Amino acid sequence: MSQIAHATQASTLADILERVLDKGVVIAGDIKVQIADIDLITLKIRLIVASVDKAREIGINWWEEDGNLSLKSKFKELQQENNALKERVVKLEAARDAG
Repeated sequence: MSQIAHATQASTLADILERVLDKGVVIAGDIKVQIADIDLITLKIRLIVASVDKAREIGINWWEEDGNLSLKSKFKELQQENNALKERVVKLEAARDAG
């Protein structure tokens, strides 16, 4: 009598999550509502689940430029505002001295 071999390798949730983040997963779908062959609503859904390193590797890094998420972007914005204020002060002082 022969026995049936079973795969005994078990994966924990952490193992599965590590694999998903390492490789990345793309979920895509479209939902379209039509009446009499007239499109009323079309929803395009795209979801990418990946680690930050994997996302950068495939060219996705929008969070680095988003002012609400990135200190680097916020710093650049504050630096531009500071430079504009300095220029304004110089112009005001020059106008005061000329008058």
